[in-house]
Amino acid sequence: MRQPDSRSNALSHPLVLVVEDDPETRHYYAIALANEGFRTEEAHNGFQALEKAKQLSPDLVLTDIAVPGIDGIELCRQLRANESTRTVPVLAITGYDDREYPARAKGAGVDHVLFKPCAADVLVREARRLISPKPSFEPSHL
Repeated sequence: MRQPDSRSNALSHPLVLVVEDDPETRHYYAIALANEGFRTEEAHNGFQALEKAKQLSPDLVLTDIAVPGIDGIELCRQLRANESTRTVPVLAITGYDDREYPARAKGAGVDHVLFKPCAADVLVREARRLISPKPSFEPSHL
């Protein structure tokens, strides 16, 4: 699904790595993001996601917490431990209603957790928020 790389394309159409083991759900997320101008690449397990993240340097990793191989929490820990992926924002999605999972995810370095079912507009809004440049503090000179 990934379009050709170019710096201007990357700036105007951020790349999101979608990590989900259920093909229908993965496709739903990818289509929702693509419809809003994002480029997407897909992975069906945590091991595949880790390798793709290192190769592609995505602007965001969107991962289900319960994926095979290494789960989304361990995926995030490994992304944070790798120099090339350390600063990539991670948006996790979970179907677990146990409130322990968001705390564990945040402890591993996940930037935000959404709960399933997740509406497309909420997913897109959070992706944009996490990818958007953070304002830098510039002291005023009086």
